[in-house]
Amino acid sequence: MRIGIVSDTHGDPEAWRKAMDLLQGCRMILHAGDHLYHGAFNPVLPTYNPAELARLMNESRIPILHARGNCDSEVDQLALRDPILSPYLWLHVDGLDIMVIHGHHAEEDELARQAAGYGARLLVRGHTHLYDIREAEGVTICNPGSPSLPKGEGIPTVGLLDGRTISILELESGRELLRGEL
Repeated sequence: MRIGIVSDTHGDPEAWRKAMDLLQGCRMILHAGDHLYHGAFNPVLPTYNPAELARLMNESRIPILHARGNCDSEVDQLALRDPILSPYLWLHVDGLDIMVIHGHHAEEDELARQAAGYGARLLVRGHTHLYDIREAEGVTICNPGSPSLPKGEGIPTVGLLDGRTISILELESGRELLRGEL
C-alpha cells in the first residue's frame, strides 16, 4: 500500500497541489500537523491562502488523517472537514503500526521511546521542517520536511511509504532524496 506523508503545509495551496500531484495513487495521506496558519515565526508566502488550502483538503479524493501541530487551532478545525486536533494518530496498516505526531512537545529520542513503548514500527513527525529518515529505539522515524516552508537545504519535500520502503521526495521533481526500509 502507498501512503503519502506530509507535514507543515502552513496555508500554502500551491505546495499542497504539487504534493498531491506527486502522491497520486496513494491510499491515504498522513498529515503531521501545522495545516493552515503560517505561524508567528514563519514568513507569509505570496502563495499563502489558508481558505483555499482548506477547500482543497476538504475536496481531496484521497483520505487525509491528521495530527495537531502547534500552529493548529479550533478556528482551523472550523475550516476543515476532517478532525485535525488530535495530538497524535495511531494506525495499523498492512501489519504495520504507525504513530503520527507533530513532535513539538518532546525531543525526537523521547518521541521514539514513546512510539517504541506502544509497539510502533514507524513514527511520522513534523515541526522542524527538516526532512529525515533515521532509526532510534527500534523505530524508524520519518520527518517529511515541509512542502511550503522547508528549512535546512530549503528543498520542499514530502514522504512516501510504499510497502515497507519509506522515501523522502523532492516536491518539484519527485526525485528520491532519502530512503529507508522498515
